[in-house]
Amino acid sequence: MNSFTFQTTRSILSEVGATGKIGELAAGLGCARVALVTDKGVLGAGLAAETLAGLKKAGIGVWIFDEVVADPPEAMILDAVARARTEGVDGVVSVGGGSSLDTAKLIALLLNTEEKLADIYGIGLAKGDRLPLILAPTTAGTGSEVTPISIVTTGEAEKKGVVAPQLFPDWAVLDAELTVGLPAPVTAATGIDAMVHAIEAYTSKHKKNILSDALARQALGLLGGNIRQACETPGDRDARGAMLLGSMLAGMAFANAPVAAVHALAYPIGGHFHVPHGLSNALVLPHVLAFNMPEAAPLYAELAPIIFPELKGAADPAAGMAEAFAKLGPALGMKSTLREVGISHNHLPMLAEDAMKQTRLLVNNPREMTLEAAREIYAAAL
Repeated sequence: MNSFTFQTTRSILSEVGATGKIGELAAGLGCARVALVTDKGVLGAGLAAETLAGLKKAGIGVWIFDEVVADPPEAMILDAVARARTEGVDGVVSVGGGSSLDTAKLIALLLNTEEKLADIYGIGLAKGDRLPLILAPTTAGTGSEVTPISIVTTGEAEKKGVVAPQLFPDWAVLDAELTVGLPAPVTAATGIDAMVHAIEAYTSKHKKNILSDALARQALGLLGGNIRQACETPGDRDARGAMLLGSMLAGMAFANAPVAAVHALAYPIGGHFHVPHGLSNALVLPHVLAFNMPEAAPLYAELAPIIFPELKGAADPAAGMAEAFAKLGPALGMKSTLREVGISHNHLPMLAEDAMKQTRLLVNNPREMTLEAAREIYAAAL
């Protein structure tokens, strides 16, 4: 059996209404004044109300940073850190999507160290410890609450990652109430993003391990079995809770067996065209699966009937999985081609060149990616 290491978030609270207990959790970590990191949409929708009430009840002061935007830019993160320093916070809480959670991780780290953000892009370069950190996701997709990764947009469009065990939070809080009412296209895109995490962890060329495999399979059963219900019946808390749990398990899997070409090709789409990350993944997923078939078909065949039970006993379940994903997004109200998000044939060389810069991810792909192959995948996705 191959040797491996496995790390994850130290404590998890999964319960409808759990965000109301964040004040107690923060007090237990010794916090007196925290930064609440979120975005204006989450705050305006009242999704942080229970968290704020719980913090107040626990006697914990709050400074709110609600300026997180999708694909968080480096300048925004540095501005938040500078402002938080003047507020004297001793802990960080985030209620939001993956961008908010990623931003909160870096704020918690940079507030407690003299390190510069530009110096810690990459794997294991951060040396300092962070402030106490509690994360509560409002979408079932990124799994950021259980990963040691923060993705930052540097320059105009390039994305870089900070990967360090210090970015695991003290608590991941899963509250299905936060995801009730999410529009079907958002539910679908974030759900497929989580599925990609599990699939790429299961087929990762490096660090694939028995724990990540088990988590990925369980995650795909929950996600595949509930995504349609969550989209069709937004108020179904059981389906929403299952999606959140599946997303978290997928996050645990890929935190230890890293993702690959789907994410590498999705990042330039989001960076240049401001397409939500989950949708970017969904647009290239079927075509990356097809490209990987010569190396990954046996593993895809193992996963196919878990996600799509109708493929059990199919003559070619791996190919059937790629075809099923091509149909799933549109069936759930998502866009299905790059043209629909403003990308033309003229953009493909730029996207392919940028995708090839994602060496941290491409090294994990089961089949070696080339510049020409990347262009062909984008062309197939048009």
